[in-house]
Amino acid sequence: MKIIDLHIAKTILHFTLIVFAVLLGLFTFITFVDQLGDMGTGRFGLWEAFRYVVLSTPKTIYEIFPMAALLGSMLGLSSLAGDSELVVLRAAGVSTNRLIVSVLKFGAILVAVAILIGEVVTPITETAAQRGRAEALQQNIKQQTNFGLWMRDSKTYVNISEVLPDLSLLKVRLFEFDDDSRLRSLVYADSGDFEQDRWQLRGIKQTFINPESAESTTATAAYWNTAVTPQILSVFLIKPDQLSAWQLWQYISHLDDNNQDTSAYRLAFWNKIITPFSTAVMVILAIPFVFRQARSGGLGRSLFIGIMLGLGFFVADKGFGYVVLVYDIYPLLGALIPTMAFLGVAMLMLRRVF
Repeated sequence: MKIIDLHIAKTILHFTLIVFAVLLGLFTFITFVDQLGDMGTGRFGLWEAFRYVVLSTPKTIYEIFPMAALLGSMLGLSSLAGDSELVVLRAAGVSTNRLIVSVLKFGAILVAVAILIGEVVTPITETAAQRGRAEALQQNIKQQTNFGLWMRDSKTYVNISEVLPDLSLLKVRLFEFDDDSRLRSLVYADSGDFEQDRWQLRGIKQTFINPESAESTTATAAYWNTAVTPQILSVFLIKPDQLSAWQLWQYISHLDDNNQDTSAYRLAFWNKIITPFSTAVMVILAIPFVFRQARSGGLGRSLFIGIMLGLGFFVADKGFGYVVLVYDIYPLLGALIPTMAFLGVAMLMLRRVF
């Protein structure tokens, strides 16, 4: 049975990799074309666009994993059925249920790979992709992992610890220099919001530095006149795709402490949890199509329906997430309903076939 399991797994893996290559090539091309519109802005050129596309590849792989698992499983099992290998195995005494177990074993491997990519690889590469793109588009701004955003505004150097989802700022530091590049004042603010076309800082402490002394003052609030706009800072928001499930959970708690809307991040968190299981559901969904075809023929029709189901799941998974955010539905439902709906279809078809 181990030989049979290995043979089925190798066959499905072969076709799954082919599906990945086709889908990844298509989505990568679309991503690259989308970046061409920003070429010539700042330092964003052909190399920066290529780098962004390459670093975004793991995220794309993770997003198309369920669809690739469905089509790869269908093609692999259809190949075995077309060569009469499934008939031979069943004639040799291998039950249909045992063949299904072999397929599900491979599905478990796909789930493990999906978790690895989503939790380990994607957070690193997507953060690097977004950060590199933002820095290329905004030459005056640098973002570092532990030191927030750095930018220059005339004779003032600005450090912002964090930009929250509503584009408010936390822990703002302004370092003001004179014409001789000597530090003249240091301003620290607990937070900042954009109001009436300018920034208002709160919880301010300012230190004036003279050649022989320093003087400190405090203020509840004050306006900050600068060329830095919320649109510029928006590219440095933490994206849900940049975080693992554990990091998302921690960040959601952090946003709750700052009275921020967390629905988009909660949806991303539940998608991280459920997407690997969606891959398993797609493998299960492929089984009844192939065994039904093995009995009654019609491989082309089954494959067409399978492709439509794969695309339908991809669209439903993305589209229902937007519906959840627009209508303020609990995010878990947005991540769970598409997967549960397709699991129900798979279970119904399995009962009809066997």
